Amino acid sequence: MLRPVLDENFIPAVIYNRQFLERADRPFSIAVEREDGLIYRKDTFLTDDYSENCFYVERLLKTLLWSAGGFKVYISGDRDIFNYIKSVYTHDGPRAFDVDFWETTYENPFQIYYHEAEAMPHAKNNPVSIGRHSDGCRIGFDAGGSDMKIACVVDGETVRTEEIVWNPKVNSDINYHYNEIKKAIEKAASYMERVDAVGISTAGVLVKNRAMVSSLFMSVDKSKYGERAKNIYIDVCRELGMKMTVANDGDVAALACSMALDLNGVLGIAMGTSEAGGYIDKHGHISGYMTELAFAPVDYNKDAPIDPWSGDFGVGAEYFSQDAVIRLAPKAGIDLPEELTPAQKLKFVQKLLENGDKRAELIFETIGVYFGYAVVNYSEIYDIENVQIAGRVTSGRGGEIILENACRVLEKEFPELNEKINIFLPGEMERRVGQAVAAAGLVDLEGV
Repeated sequence: MLRPVLDENFIPAVIYNRQFLERADRPFSIAVEREDGLIYRKDTFLTDDYSENCFYVERLLKTLLWSAGGFKVYISGDRDIFNYIKSVYTHDGPRAFDVDFWETTYENPFQIYYHEAEAMPHAKNNPVSIGRHSDGCRIGFDAGGSDMKIACVVDGETVRTEEIVWNPKVNSDINYHYNEIKKAIEKAASYMERVDAVGISTAGVLVKNRAMVSSLFMSVDKSKYGERAKNIYIDVCRELGMKMTVANDGDVAALACSMALDLNGVLGIAMGTSEAGGYIDKHGHISGYMTELAFAPVDYNKDAPIDPWSGDFGVGAEYFSQDAVIRLAPKAGIDLPEELTPAQKLKFVQKLLENGDKRAELIFETIGVYFGYAVVNYSEIYDIENVQIAGRVTSGRGGEIILENACRVLEKEFPELNEKINIFLPGEMERRVGQAVAAAGLVDLEGV
């Protein structure tokens, strides 16, 4: 395999899984259920080694949960593995974060069941159309972890875009979040003669326009302000008297790509404060999958970096975000000034790169190799033909280096997928504000 130049201990999830399955011959099934009885099911195999089976299934379940979403888990094929998974995914177990996250998202207890093979639920999905509306005067609002982007769109023409710096992740005051969001939307409205609708793209898991869980509010006391955080976009737009729709930023990123290039079967990945993912199927619909890939494992090295929010190792947030750049900088021999914010540290490295610093190149080359293997792993969950990468980490030459090395992994290690999957970057401006522009079209004016 191709080794990331700054991380020789990297174990790609897809490589581990394929090597495991070469030794596996015992049928095993696992399924996750989300809202309305929708099911993602994976049929696979186990070996005769209990310990490696435990590791394989736990990582597989983790991947399914953060790719498709769910609060019910069904297992068939090995009761010992079922009992192990039940012990891990508890309120006081190693995956307590996951249990709490999905319980909060679906407002139901997290449950794990054992079924005989014939009783296992079958896959069930309900793709729906999203966005693509252009009539009227619209605001697109994209809430990221370091800045907010606003786009003013009139009858399909983008007349103004702007980026507004904020710092939500470390701010515990829910009023700060509410007021900053409101001010940004009001600012966009001030540039327009009227506002017919607001489309909002945001980090987090969305259910009926409610931000059930979002990294933007990670410092907010959930016990006191959890409901205000969930309803924040609804409440702001109600106060402003504006029609609105909220969508996950990853889905909006994929939608932006699909609209701009007339492509479907798109996995959109935004590398910014964290990793955001979204998927548009081959018919141009969203699948209903959660696609919270920031917490899906990409590195099976047990000594891989720990994500500070989830407490888990080797997940996407530490590999495809500004945190990845910051983490790899010392390995490349770059000392980052401590007084800088994370966003400023990313810009510091990007400035070095633009000035021809070879050490900075190694950082983005490493991320590119990470990403090439991750794309292959993602393709085993989603039916992908196109992968668009965007976000602040991909700005400038860094994005080009990431793209080059991701494609190199597919070309050399997975030639059969290299023929099928196209990985690409949008234009520089689209990388930064494309999601806000696409978000503007989320609301169907005839349907509200």
